[in-house]
Amino acid sequence: MRWGVPPVVFWFCSASLVAAQEAPTFSTDVKVVNLLATVRTKKGQIIRDLTKDDFLLAENGRPQTIRYFSRESDLPLTLGLMVDTSMSQQRVLDAERGASFRFLDQVLRENKDQVFIMQFDISIQLRQELTSSRRKLDETLVYVDTPTMRELQTQTGGGTLLYDAVVKAAKGILANQRGRKALIVLSDGVDIGSEASIGEAVEAALRADTIIYSILFSDAAAYSIPLFGSHGIRLGPDGKGHLLRLAQETGGGFFEVSKKQKIDQVFALLEEELRSQYSLGYVSDEPVRHSEFRKLQLTAKQKGFVVQSRDRYWARR
Repeated sequence: MRWGVPPVVFWFCSASLVAAQEAPTFSTDVKVVNLLATVRTKKGQIIRDLTKDDFLLAENGRPQTIRYFSRESDLPLTLGLMVDTSMSQQRVLDAERGASFRFLDQVLRENKDQVFIMQFDISIQLRQELTSSRRKLDETLVYVDTPTMRELQTQTGGGTLLYDAVVKAAKGILANQRGRKALIVLSDGVDIGSEASIGEAVEAALRADTIIYSILFSDAAAYSIPLFGSHGIRLGPDGKGHLLRLAQETGGGFFEVSKKQKIDQVFALLEEELRSQYSLGYVSDEPVRHSEFRKLQLTAKQKGFVVQSRDRYWARR
């Protein structure tokens, strides 16, 4: 699941918050559940020309009526760029910074979208608060770096606070925002020292109607010992499964940087997803009597089409 599954967002206000072909209007007491989806063929090609009649939607197993629908959603985007700056990432940070510059330059619509930058290692630092300024973001990225020797020498606990960073970003920043919300996590996926569990990180993102895009970018040498010259065996934990879970359970996407797929190519794929979404809205047939997670199932009627969308949302009373 990927952006496709974006935030299932409760909107209690006007139709401007839910793009729709018929330009619907809502009364203030109607709770509209909105979700974003991306549709692909089994070979991974994105499908962009479907209508609302091409989808089936169910909540907790009960069929729902899709009342609002649009293609290529133009909703404002609130994005958090989360960069792992632990020592294991030292040799890939320059590539991450450069690709991030170029990605934000392509995606950010000034005066419409907002981005914040947070780094995490032995501590968590909000490097740049929400802004629409490319200049501020470019200036900030220069200073996203690994801990200094002094910081390492005075370290008490911690290591790579990935899960804590996700919780902090979701609760402290994104929970108060509306519209499309996502975190882009650049990391090797290894968490060392977080107080929060991965399950708590996922739940914090879901409650904030935020999806996570995980980008696995690791330095193989950081966890290897040399054998027979330049070859080695990998030691230590493998964070791929953790990044997969963060993405899949929040409705985002997982990407892996490799020799065949460079980080700029990964960001290009992510940008394509952001421009190829369907926005769907419905009003649940079951009133919210108490806050709870509700299951969602969005499928395409066309055989062979795969819908990427989150499978649950936080129904808030």
